[in-house]
Amino acid sequence: MTDPADLEVTLVDGYVDEPAHFGVPPYISTYPRFTAGAMVDAGVPEEQITYHTIDELREDRQKWADVADADLFVYIGGMTVPGSYVGGTPAEPDEVRELAWTADGTTLMGGPIRFGVGEENAGGQEMERKDLDYDFVAKGDVEAAAYDLVDSGLEGFGNRMRDNEELDRWAAKGAFVVEQHPNHPEYLICEMETSRGCAYRCSFCTEPLYGNPAFRTADSVVKEVENLYSRGARHFRLGRQADILAFGGDGEAPNPDALRRLYGGIREVAPDLGTLHLDNMNPITIARWPDASRECIRIIAEHNTPGDTAAFGLESADPVVQEENNLNVSADECFRAVEIVNEEAGWRSGEDPADAPTFGDNAGNRLPKLLPGINLLHGLMGEREETFAHNKRFLQRVYDEGLMVRRINIRQVMAFDGTEMSSTGSQIAEEHKKLFKQYKQEVREEIDRPMLKRVAPPGTVLENVHLEYHQEGTTFGRQLGTYPLLVGIPGERELDRTIDTAIVDYGYRSVTGVPHPLDVNDASMDELTAIPGLGKSKAGDIIVNRPYDSADDVDDALAKFVSAGDGGSDVSSAD
Repeated sequence: MTDPADLEVTLVDGYVDEPAHFGVPPYISTYPRFTAGAMVDAGVPEEQITYHTIDELREDRQKWADVADADLFVYIGGMTVPGSYVGGTPAEPDEVRELAWTADGTTLMGGPIRFGVGEENAGGQEMERKDLDYDFVAKGDVEAAAYDLVDSGLEGFGNRMRDNEELDRWAAKGAFVVEQHPNHPEYLICEMETSRGCAYRCSFCTEPLYGNPAFRTADSVVKEVENLYSRGARHFRLGRQADILAFGGDGEAPNPDALRRLYGGIREVAPDLGTLHLDNMNPITIARWPDASRECIRIIAEHNTPGDTAAFGLESADPVVQEENNLNVSADECFRAVEIVNEEAGWRSGEDPADAPTFGDNAGNRLPKLLPGINLLHGLMGEREETFAHNKRFLQRVYDEGLMVRRINIRQVMAFDGTEMSSTGSQIAEEHKKLFKQYKQEVREEIDRPMLKRVAPPGTVLENVHLEYHQEGTTFGRQLGTYPLLVGIPGERELDRTIDTAIVDYGYRSVTGVPHPLDVNDASMDELTAIPGLGKSKAGDIIVNRPYDSADDVDDALAKFVSAGDGGSDVSSAD
């Protein structure tokens, strides 16, 4: 029998994306942290556990030696909802198999990959359960499998789910893993689990496969945040749950007192946090319990950081699709939920919350505290040509009524065994691919761009934008948070640092920004030209007539971009 104290373990994070769980950089999911904590709890010394991301292994082949030489190699990954990613690229099935071939020791695979594997990480395809040549595949919780496997001397384990008492221990003991992430500490956001499972049974969703909602206590989550904070983490997202409003309750009805303990406790143990966001919020909860939901939303907006997004799983505004797929919220109910979140949390820092929702020239120059995000899913049972028209009408109604949504997520279904969609598979998605592409482009052009301008009017300041990559003479970056805006800044700037930017223009799902406050005596021609209302001729005149002692001596169009405040007359480097 192998003594746990003698084990050398390598854990590779291939990234996860589930309906209620995200772990693509700059996010780190709960899985590697809980799994590492479970192995420490079973007797493996912390210093003998090595953590790598799949991107690390792609960039440095020498790190594959950690996989080859480990007594126990654990792979964690799996995509059950498709997406497009900037901060990292999820492992493809061939890479996962190569890792197993490379490892000389015992191999264990787990995470949502247990639900199935496709030919690639994309929507509109069917998924199949495969072992990908691993010795062991965790059909239950990978952290429980890792604990039992280590505890048994690498002899085996029974597939099981961990309980909350184990989770409390493992979450605390696994916090050290964040220090090994290549993004630590400045550009890493920790996905936090408050619950898993779901009270509803939508046809496509893998979250109900975890069972009915099982909630952690507020004290447990707060303690985990405290441990992560002590390891240098400053950014957190309460994303691992089907519905944040139901936290601490019966799985459906809101519980304001539990949310108050959760959010207040986090703020107490992490006083200098940089990000506190959430992800999933069920609109049916708001529709059925509007008063309690309003109180919960006010609590969240009081404690969170700006730019937060509550993902709403509408999935389809077509009543036929709703009926055939057990979708739990109607278009009218979802619309009312959008209204309520706007009314309670659509205000900006420095504004009176009673004025929400605010936008336009008189709005503050920061993002709203909390807005809904709309999820729309295609390829579901009953989908027809009219489905696309229903969805577009819903989105147009939201816009025409003067409301805001932070983002619209349009994707095609992935069909997994154990869900009702498994019998239909990807057939409908395949048949409607051409219609889907046309409709998606129309939404981007007709809804996304004007909505983005409403959410973030010209001059809106995005603080601490992390510069990630260059493309065609532009530097692109994002803030940390839920569904952060991609910002393009003219010129090629030094990467892997942060700057504040002010928004000047809009794409469909991204924005153009200039450094904030803009130094008029140092700004480039491209930066000045990007300012709304300035143009090339005036920008050229500004450059020719530099330096300036005061912004009052320059064009009025620059006022809101040259001051760190609300449009004073600072000039950063006048000689």
